[in-house]
Amino acid sequence: MKKLTLLLFILLNLFGFSQTLSSKLDKETLALGEVGILRIQISNLQSKDVQSAPKNELLPFHFEEVKDSTSKKADTYDRIIEFAIFEEGNFTIPELEFKVNGRILKTIPYQIEVINTAQKGDQINDIMKNKEVNLDVQDYWQLYKWYILGALIVLALIFVIYQLIKYGKRRKDSPVVMTNQTLRELDQLKKKKYIETGNYRSFYVELIDISRNFITKQYKIPADVLLTDDLIDVMKMNNSISPENEKIIEEIFLRGDLVKFAKIFPDQENMQNDFDQLKTFVKRSSKDLEVEQLRTGV
Repeated sequence: MKKLTLLLFILLNLFGFSQTLSSKLDKETLALGEVGILRIQISNLQSKDVQSAPKNELLPFHFEEVKDSTSKKADTYDRIIEFAIFEEGNFTIPELEFKVNGRILKTIPYQIEVINTAQKGDQINDIMKNKEVNLDVQDYWQLYKWYILGALIVLALIFVIYQLIKYGKRRKDSPVVMTNQTLRELDQLKKKKYIETGNYRSFYVELIDISRNFITKQYKIPADVLLTDDLIDVMKMNNSISPENEKIIEEIFLRGDLVKFAKIFPDQENMQNDFDQLKTFVKRSSKDLEVEQLRTGV
């Protein structure tokens, strides 16, 4: 009898005093631009703090958050996110992490289908049949003469500007100039104190934007339009970036993607290390270009 009472007491402690996370998505099929609602609740909170992604930054990239409201009481935590998607297709809300007193709770993932309701067999009929009108050359000239003259003026301006740039501009895209410019951008990022305040999402968004712009201009790799996985593959095939520098970029970009989709919560040490590593990569880039020039015989 005593053993049974003790067992019941342990079970009550486990289930009666632990936090419970629940989530609910109001619709799994949305029209383009239609607002969906995701509700998240943590019960039996016992006045403990809840840590999660910042406001309007909980959902992945394709989800346009319309409203993100949080309500916390002594025993419950509620978060309601209203969102819309403006692309057709199937989208996923991944597991979302909430940290309660050091314990990580996760929501279940959701699949959402976004459809264009205007394509569901709608038929548009003209009120009356179109009337054909025969036009001669003079009529077309009267209709489009200002467009033609405007186009000729624009072409003339483009030609003049091209000639001015060709004979008057100074070279401003040398490796040294690009390196110094990127180092200044990194110093400006440092002054925003994202690392000290723990604003990891804004930190990685700006750090990766600086990295992509630098790689695009310094190495002539289209990093500004490639996805992370594709960029890593292009860098490895291109061979213009040294292996140690490739490793730095790969680690930073992969960690940035995890932060962007609320998969991890990096600490200050990781953020500072990624900042220092990228700065080192920028400073060493000129050596990469010297090796590339020797390899290609330029």
